[in-house]
Amino acid sequence: MENFKNLLRTKKKTVISVIIGIAAFIICNILIKSGVLGRQGAGLLVPICINIMLAVSLNLIVGFLGELSLGHAGFMSVGAYAGCLFTIHANLPTVIEFPLALIIGGLTAAIFGVIIGLPALRLNGDYLAIVTLAFGEIIRSIINSLDFTGGAGGLKGINKFSNFNVAYIAAIITIVVIVNLVNSRHGRAITAIRDNIISAEAMGINVVFYKLISFVMAAFFAGAAGVLYGHHLAILKPGTFDFNKSIEILVIVVLGGMGSIPGSIIAAIIITLLPELLRDLSDYRMLIYSIALIVMMLSNSSPKFADFREKIASKFRRKTRKEAA
Repeated sequence: MENFKNLLRTKKKTVISVIIGIAAFIICNILIKSGVLGRQGAGLLVPICINIMLAVSLNLIVGFLGELSLGHAGFMSVGAYAGCLFTIHANLPTVIEFPLALIIGGLTAAIFGVIIGLPALRLNGDYLAIVTLAFGEIIRSIINSLDFTGGAGGLKGINKFSNFNVAYIAAIITIVVIVNLVNSRHGRAITAIRDNIISAEAMGINVVFYKLISFVMAAFFAGAAGVLYGHHLAILKPGTFDFNKSIEILVIVVLGGMGSIPGSIIAAIIITLLPELLRDLSDYRMLIYSIALIVMMLSNSSPKFADFREKIASKFRRKTRKEAA
């Protein structure tokens, strides 16, 4: 009986999520076509979807796996350049060329995820953070020195294929895949590693394998997000994918709550909109991010805040059970 109730609750949550997703898609399209959003507002929708993809994918590593990665912008850049170079040199119809570019960008980033992940994921904590940070900076320096990537001047001649519909579908696919992975048997193994790596190894869980799955999956969607980014701006510059970009994605994950997919989505929307709403404070953006990170870390380590959060969560669970009954 309890399993049946849990199944009903899961189906209810799924139906509600689908309804919210469809409603958001329809409302945004209506606002775009009616001109309510305006050119500037409509132009922010694609970056919002890109940041959602980046935040949700990084949350798989930071939130669910419990490892700190500071090289997400590196995977984004690798995917962006691979996908954009493909569309520049391939003379195919757009309906074939752009989806292939997304796949190529994602797979290229995933390959780099394997190359970096195999040696790096045997490390933990600060050591892993340093390695991923170094990877991001090395990739940026290499791209900056290559001729076929445009060097420091940037890669030009990219078609503007990205629009809200494509970016929204890509963001939804990212969310669905990550959520299903987290809720699967593999997801339980990943969270078990986060909770207690020694106990997970004692239970027979292949720690390196599941760490690699998380790393490669996150890298794939970061690469696909990079392809969308490149075809939205029509130019790619290595300086865009620096250390600050990785920190910005990490800030979104931390502000939304590590291990919370809805939180990452909401935080991505807020962080994307804030620079436009507070243009006068754009020079102090990183300072504001730093203060926000410190506040969140202090709040998460506070027993009183943890008790308050648990009370809110328990009230929500009781309300959900009553509605299901």
